[in-house]
Amino acid sequence: MWHFSEGKRGMGKILVRLVGAAIVAALALAATSMGQTFRIAFSIVVGLPALVLMIISRRQLGAAFSVMPRAKALVTTGLYSRIQHPMYVFLDLFLVALIVAFDIPLALVVWGIVVAMQTLQSRREEQVLAARFAGEYEVYRSRTWL
Repeated sequence: MWHFSEGKRGMGKILVRLVGAAIVAALALAATSMGQTFRIAFSIVVGLPALVLMIISRRQLGAAFSVMPRAKALVTTGLYSRIQHPMYVFLDLFLVALIVAFDIPLALVVWGIVVAMQTLQSRREEQVLAARFAGEYEVYRSRTWL
């Protein structure tokens, strides 16, 4: 169980993630109302780096990767040195780029559900890591932006 102050900090990061997702969704919705050239440019500028960074973050996890939350190792280097869940962040940006490219604004509703599910999953992952790595995890978490 986390102390109140630790839970408050964790909730703050969740709030930042959700507000960030809402801003991205609003920008994506605005982008879908633009012309095809703008949508394709937006999708390339956002989607290509997001895809590359998602692949890099998966590689940086190495053997620590698992579908179900497991505390195999605490990865604190590379993209993980500043972002606790870079695979989720960059997958979300890549999906938004696809939604804009294919001009499917209604898909943002599904995207929002995916983001909410990822937020719940990230909390479970954080709880598993906190239980296994205790103080080391808290130090790591305090150094990350998201």
